[in-house]
Amino acid sequence: MKLKIVRETEHELEFILEGEDHTFCNLLVNILLEDPAVEFSAYKIPHPLIRKPIVYVKTKEGSPREAVIRACDKIEELMRVLRDRFKEAVSKYESSSVQRTS
Repeated sequence: MKLKIVRETEHELEFILEGEDHTFCNLLVNILLEDPAVEFSAYKIPHPLIRKPIVYVKTKEGSPREAVIRACDKIEELMRVLRDRFKEAVSKYESSSVQRTS
């Protein structure tokens, strides 16, 4: 993933996430929209065959850079929770599988 800032003002940020697609951009934008400091966030993919989505963030207050960092931190936390719950589910499945085959 390469990131290139296209435009930035006090409350607006536009950047390209080269190599990404709807999967990651949709997650990022939805997490950004949960932030009370964010007024608007969206992304567009100008061409379906070229993976260079453009992400836009506008804040009501505070820096859009900080809003993106907070969103990334939240995504990391969500992935940790998912990983831990997945490991638990696998362990439960494996132990119940062993019991069924015995």
